[in-house]
Amino acid sequence: MSSKVLANVLLKEMGTIQNFRNINYQQLLKIKGIKEAKACTFLSAIELGRRINQEVDSLNMIQITNSKIVFDYYKNILGNQKQEYFYCLYLDNQKKVIKDKNIFIGTVNYSVVHPREIFKEAYLLSASYIICIHNHPSGIVKPSKEDYTITELLVKAGTFLNIKVIDHVIIGRENYYSFFENNDI
Repeated sequence: MSSKVLANVLLKEMGTIQNFRNINYQQLLKIKGIKEAKACTFLSAIELGRRINQEVDSLNMIQITNSKIVFDYYKNILGNQKQEYFYCLYLDNQKKVIKDKNIFIGTVNYSVVHPREIFKEAYLLSASYIICIHNHPSGIVKPSKEDYTITELLVKAGTFLNIKVIDHVIIGRENYYSFFENNDI
């Protein structure tokens, strides 16, 4: 099969280009015309594209002035994940990103978040502010009771430790929820 024909077969099989980010080796082998070598090549190309995209869209030293900046960056990373991921953005005193870090990985609808890990990293980086980010694999960005509880706990811990939690952003497939924008912080 030529590359052009194979590309059309893959697009038809996957539905949309966005579905390629979650494809795995076994799924590729089930597609007619793809053997081990082509599957490995294809997965390598996807990973290379992901890394190039992250490098181009790097948040390092960008000043975070609103929650949409956070959403625009993380929607491609978290919007289609099958389980919950909890990231933190660590900011300097001018609200420029020092580092972003994946702190916890959960299940399809739950992530265990512990303040100790979040604030340990903040101290190591000498961060002044933290923005918490996590996804809802369902795509529904309405905060759960647990989301409110952990946000309140983190805000209180940040106040005590003098490292302010300025937002908690929930990422969905096409939209987001900001605790700051909704006056929940």
